[in-house]
Amino acid sequence: MRKLAAGLVLAVSIGVLPAPPALAEEFVCRRTVGAVTLDNVKVPSGRTCVLEGTYVKGTIKVERNATLLAKGVRVIGNVQAEDAANVVVKAGSRIGGSIQIVQGGRASVLRSRINGDILYDDNSKALSANRNTIGGNLQAFQNTGGVEIRRNRIDGNLQCKENRPAPTGGDNIVEGSKEDQCKRL
Repeated sequence: MRKLAAGLVLAVSIGVLPAPPALAEEFVCRRTVGAVTLDNVKVPSGRTCVLEGTYVKGTIKVERNATLLAKGVRVIGNVQAEDAANVVVKAGSRIGGSIQIVQGGRASVLRSRINGDILYDDNSKALSANRNTIGGNLQAFQNTGGVEIRRNRIDGNLQCKENRPAPTGGDNIVEGSKEDQCKRL
């Protein structure tokens, strides 16, 4: 037993034991951030985060009543917001995953590239998706503040259901199908 304990002490002292896995750091954003590289970003409840030219290797999460203003960002993962006040992604931003805005207020995605989907679900204020290139689907379900969908190029489907009022817009190029309330857009 003494030999085992002595061997363990020696292994620890010379660094032979494996290190615990590294965890991606989460940056809590409450201010303006410029052209830096971050792992994951969290916008805490009630706060505003402005990202300008920021590179995010993970995901951006926007919490309750928080605001995200992102311009010219590159995000490898997703932009996820639940019960957020306002989410704006614009001006040449590139999102490697999807943008998911659920049960919140305002949101707009403008002149950006999204490799995955855009989902607007059960939001209460004005929403827009204009002049984007979307690798997946654009979906708008059960929103009550109005949805404008204009001049997007969508590799998947454009799907809209149970929005009041019905979505407006047009000039969308859709490789898949235009469905339900978005048939004419």
